[in-house]
Amino acid sequence: MRIITVSRQFGSGGRELGKRLSEILGWDYYDKGILQQLADESGFDPEYVSTLISGREWRNIHLSYSNTFSSIFAFEPEMKTSLLIRQREIIEDIAKAGNDFIIVGRDADVILRDYRPCRIFVCADMENRIGRCMKHENKKDEKERLTEKEVIRNIRRIDSSRAQSRELVTGKSWADSTCFDLTVNTGGRDIRKLAQAVADYALRWFEP
Repeated sequence: MRIITVSRQFGSGGRELGKRLSEILGWDYYDKGILQQLADESGFDPEYVSTLISGREWRNIHLSYSNTFSSIFAFEPEMKTSLLIRQREIIEDIAKAGNDFIIVGRDADVILRDYRPCRIFVCADMENRIGRCMKHENKKDEKERLTEKEVIRNIRRIDSSRAQSRELVTGKSWADSTCFDLTVNTGGRDIRKLAQAVADYALRWFEP
């Protein structure tokens, strides 16, 4: 079984890179599907589960009648701990299935370290990350779009949350290059072309 884990800075295109690697290699892909399973099991809205785990500012998330009441409880520390524990169990169950797969985020490189995954870290300069996020915002309904200042605030907040989570789990920071087997800078690059190069690297990495 071969596993590729993709850790990333927010807005760097790590999720897109992971999806394209899955398409090129024909391997299973996991990301938001795990959040959906957590949401189904907990009864919370998937967006709220993502917000709680990632540390995003929940006040910027649109409230609907169906999920307003769940927000009262979703951000309790006990709930976050329970969701993280269950998320770890889901990731471990995926690995036990024995199929080649790619997983984005969720500190999977640490959770699955005994499986010796190929650990990739995706980064980019702030200008490119802002541009990528703004393209995503422009696809939304005008009333739901974040301003550039709000996007920058989100980038910094989520990066900080991910870095803190990593330090708690591993005792190391993103800046420690020994935690990863490959670092990919997507700034100003075509991720479609980068994905092929990364796929070639990963296949060679898994060779005996």
